[in-house]
Amino acid sequence: MAAKKSISPCGLVLMLLFITSGLSAQTPYEASATGHVIAEIIPVFSASETSQLNFGRFAPGPQGGKIIITPQSTISVLGSVYKGTGSVNAASFYVSGDVDASYSIALPSDPVILKHTSETKTMIIDEWYSDPAPGLGTGMLQNGFQVVFVGAALNVGNLYDNPVGVYTGSYTIRFDFN
Repeated sequence: MAAKKSISPCGLVLMLLFITSGLSAQTPYEASATGHVIAEIIPVFSASETSQLNFGRFAPGPQGGKIIITPQSTISVLGSVYKGTGSVNAASFYVSGDVDASYSIALPSDPVILKHTSETKTMIIDEWYSDPAPGLGTGMLQNGFQVVFVGAALNVGNLYDNPVGVYTGSYTIRFDFN
């Protein structure tokens, strides 16, 4: 008579696991697919100049004076400065970011120097204005953007201090996301 082989309890568990795992992989109720992922980092907040601050054409008088351009592009002339013809305009900046986000505007705190393009003569801007006004949380990005207008006051010397020619310079305005 042939001897009966018995299966050990450990072998029985392994056989059941093998049978069970083989059956579950072949069930008609399961499927697998590969998914793909995409992520894009965007600037949360940005600003760019859309028009330059332009004091236009003018002539200094014997005592000099001041030219003021408001954020609404209106011009005032003080002292002995004669306003010429041509266009003047406030600067404008396009600020964009999250819808309804507030932000702060910081105008230059130090004087900005404009230099004559071919001489060593200079003029100074020492007053700045903006709409919306500078300060913490004064800007609001309705629909995700806002245009900020910037004006300033230019100090003009006499003709010796500021000879005929073009004067240029640059400045920095900070827009901080709140």
